[in-house]
Amino acid sequence: MVINSSKWLSVLANILALVIFMPGIALATPLQIHANSSVISAQSNQATSNFIAYSDADLTPQERQQLQALRQRRNKEINKILNLAQREKLKEQLRSGNNLSQAIEALDLHPDQQKMIKAVMQLINLKMKAILSRHSFQVGQK
Repeated sequence: MVINSSKWLSVLANILALVIFMPGIALATPLQIHANSSVISAQSNQATSNFIAYSDADLTPQERQQLQALRQRRNKEINKILNLAQREKLKEQLRSGNNLSQAIEALDLHPDQQKMIKAVMQLINLKMKAILSRHSFQVGQK
């Protein structure tokens, strides 16, 4: 499966924009996400608390909604990259108890697919970190 170069360029442009406009966040180490959406979202509340040590109660409804929207976007982007057989295998892996990273590793992915999924995950991780950093800053201001 060949990935469109325009999609690849779009993902890279987003990452580059984040690196340029938010250098402190871009230099932070990426964190593992253990969230799942429709099929991928059984552990979504745990992902936020595992992400940095925040419980769902610490976050505002708007922050929770932003994180959920990011997870949904991540899942849509990953689904676009995978073919039908890979999507079915991903669902199977998630239902068997694997987290998203483990389930993706278990797939037989083309190198282009691996790069695209890695880029999507990094971009979403950066955006999640930005939301949680703003939350942390606001809590520190109080």
